[in-house]
Amino acid sequence: MKNQSVTSNIDWITILLFITLVIMGWLNIYSASLPLEQTSIFDISQIYGKQILFICLTVPLVLVVLTVDAKIYEKYAFVFYIVGLISLLGLFVFGKTIKGQTNWYSIGGFTLQPSEFVKTSTALLLAKYLSDVQVNLKNFNDQIKAFAIMGVPLLLILLHDTGTAMIFVALIFVLYREGLPAWYLWTGFLAVLLFFMSLLIEPHFVLLIALIVILVQFTLSKRINRNPLASSIIFVLIAGFTYSVDFVYDNVLEAHQKDRINVLFGQDVDMKKEGYNLNQSMIAIGSGGWFGKGFLEGTQTKGGFVPEQHTDYIFTTVGEEWGFIGAVIVIALFVFLFLRIIYLAENQKTKFSRVYGYCVATFLFAHFFVNISMLIRLFPTIGVPLPFFSYGGSSLFAFSILLFIFIKMDANKVNEW
Repeated sequence: MKNQSVTSNIDWITILLFITLVIMGWLNIYSASLPLEQTSIFDISQIYGKQILFICLTVPLVLVVLTVDAKIYEKYAFVFYIVGLISLLGLFVFGKTIKGQTNWYSIGGFTLQPSEFVKTSTALLLAKYLSDVQVNLKNFNDQIKAFAIMGVPLLLILLHDTGTAMIFVALIFVLYREGLPAWYLWTGFLAVLLFFMSLLIEPHFVLLIALIVILVQFTLSKRINRNPLASSIIFVLIAGFTYSVDFVYDNVLEAHQKDRINVLFGQDVDMKKEGYNLNQSMIAIGSGGWFGKGFLEGTQTKGGFVPEQHTDYIFTTVGEEWGFIGAVIVIALFVFLFLRIIYLAENQKTKFSRVYGYCVATFLFAHFFVNISMLIRLFPTIGVPLPFFSYGGSSLFAFSILLFIFIKMDANKVNEW
C-alpha cells in the first residue's frame, strides 16, 4: 500500500492558530517598540524590524522541520538531547552575560538562548523513554530515570536562569498522564503551599493548621486505613520543611528572588524600585478598560512606563490597547491551541507521538500561564516569554520547532500502523 502524502494531512487549524498568534504578537511588539520617528517595518535597527526578520526566518525553519522524516525525531532523540546539554554546558565558557544572567551565545549582532531549544530535545527523549513498552511509571526505578531526563537540563539551566528552569517542572503533568502516582502532584502542591504560608504567617500557626488537617483526616479514615506512624512521620516532615523556609529565604534565595516574592505579597515593596515593573504593568492593563485605547494609542505603552514591554511584559500592551475584550480573545486563542494539541495528541497512533504532543502542550501552557499570571500578581515575576508574542528570535524559533515537530508527527500518523 502506497503511503499517503504527509502534506495533505497537516492540521491546518493548528497552523492557522500559530500564524494568528505570531501576527498578533508582532502587532503588539510594533506598538510597544515604535520610536517617535517612524521608520520602515523592515528596519532591523528597530526591535519590530528584527522581529519581522525572525518571523521570515521561521518560515524556512518550519519547512525544514516538516520535510524531515518524522521517524528521525524518535530515532535520534538521545543525540538531540546530548547536543542540548552540550549547548548548556558551553555557556560556562562561551556564554554572554546580559543583565546578570549568562544565558546567551552571541552570534554576530544577534544572541541565541540554548535553554529555549533544550525544551524540544528534552521532550523528544522523554517521549522516547516513556514509549518503551517495558517502562512503567508505577515502578520507582522508571520514575527515577524519567525524572533524570527532566532534571539534568533543569539543573544546568537553574545555574543561569531560575524562570526557564521552573518551566521544566511542569513536565510532571506529562508523567502523571502516563501513569505517575498522583501523590507526587499533591506533595509538590502542598510543598509550594507550605512555603508561601510559612512566609506569610508564623511557622507554629502553620504547624497547628497542619496538625488539625492530619487529625481530621485520621479521624475520618476507616479504622483499617489508619496508620499512626505514617501520620506522625508526615507531621514531622511538615514541621522540618516549615521551619526550614526562613533559612532558605534568608540564606539561599538571592536578593532579586526575595524582591519578587515580596512584590507578589506586597510586603516591604518600594514601588519606585523592585515593585515598579509589576505596578506599571497592572496600571497599563487596568487602563485599557473593556475595549482598550486603540492600536498605537496606549499612553502607558507610548510613554515607555513599562520596562521591557516588548518581551516578558508584552501582554500589558494587549490589555491597554485592546482592552478586556481583546485580552479575552488572545487568551481564548491560546486555550484553543492547547486544547487542539491535546486533542491531536490523544488521537496519535504511537505512544511516542502522544507523549511528545503532551510535552508540547505542557511547555506552551506553562509559559502562557506563568507569563500572564505574573502580570496580574498571581505568580512571582520570573521572566519567561509569552509564546509567539514576546520579542526574540530564540523563543520564536524554539517554540516553532517544538510545535511543528508535533504537527509533522500528527501528519505522519496516516503512515503509522
